[in-house]
Amino acid sequence: MHLFAFATIPPLALTALAALFGGVWGWLAVGYATALVFCLDRLIARAVANPDPETEFPAADTLLVALGLGYFVVLALALRGVSGAGGLAGGERVMLAIAVGLVAGQIAHPVAHELIHCGARGKRWLGRLIYTSLLFGHHASAHLHVHHALVATPADPSSAHPGEGFYRYMLRAWPGAYLAGLRAETRRHGRAFWRHPYALYMGGAAAMVAGVAVLWDWRGIGALGLIAGHAQIQILLADYVQHYGLHRARRADGRFVPVGPAHSWNAPHWYSSAMTLNAPRHSDHHVTPRRPYPALQLVPAAMPVLPHSLPVMAVLALVPPVWRRVMDGRAARWRESSGGGARDLAG
Repeated sequence: MHLFAFATIPPLALTALAALFGGVWGWLAVGYATALVFCLDRLIARAVANPDPETEFPAADTLLVALGLGYFVVLALALRGVSGAGGLAGGERVMLAIAVGLVAGQIAHPVAHELIHCGARGKRWLGRLIYTSLLFGHHASAHLHVHHALVATPADPSSAHPGEGFYRYMLRAWPGAYLAGLRAETRRHGRAFWRHPYALYMGGAAAMVAGVAVLWDWRGIGALGLIAGHAQIQILLADYVQHYGLHRARRADGRFVPVGPAHSWNAPHWYSSAMTLNAPRHSDHHVTPRRPYPALQLVPAAMPVLPHSLPVMAVLALVPPVWRRVMDGRAARWRESSGGGARDLAG
């Protein structure tokens, strides 16, 4: 647990300092989440270590709640700073916007993801509020009730098809997940507005926009749009990278085989995994979604493994020709080895 805390807390602290004081702090915050993490992944070799999957981690949820609450403090400071109300210079505001976007996409998102899987209602609500603050609240419902049920099938809006570039995927996945989550929640809760989770997502987003408008006028709305947009792209990139080109085979009765280790991409890189709360151990999360993040397992021989760390692969995905050159052959081999071949892709 110490490594998770050591990897996640400094970016929040550096971003808060960048929002308060500008100067070198913004550069340090961005450098930590990019260059430092990349170098630590590459320069310090560590063997894959799998804890006992039955081990309990009582401090795991405490760290999640602390990071979730800390994120809201950092977000408020960053909105003030990026909007210009904090007296920062133009370059300092740009670096702050980049830093808080990275914190939101690479730390707050994994935190919220873990929280919405928690059994305690208060923790689930905190996860939903984190996504709602990024104007992306529907992700909480779409992830739980659509993505986990339909992952690696053509019916899942968040699973990228073979050969599908990220930008085409983004334009399909955002509205597709929104509508699929809305249908799933309506089936679960009926149409009673006061019980529907989308009331929180839409009402919370409206309250966020109204609040920043009152505090910092149109500049606050612009700051929120920049930060939320940056974070949403990173969330979509994570889903794109972690499921690109992988499909579950169909049984003779037309149903898909159960989700297995071969249906998500993984990465063994130690420091970026710690900073993102073991999000790159993605196969085990889908097979055992209630397993706490410190206990997630990684078995490279049985799971698709990315050639680079998750953050590096997300950067490659922004250049579709490079991405396809790196990933299409790997994805095709895993489709064939797991039975999810060409006949299954049309759905």
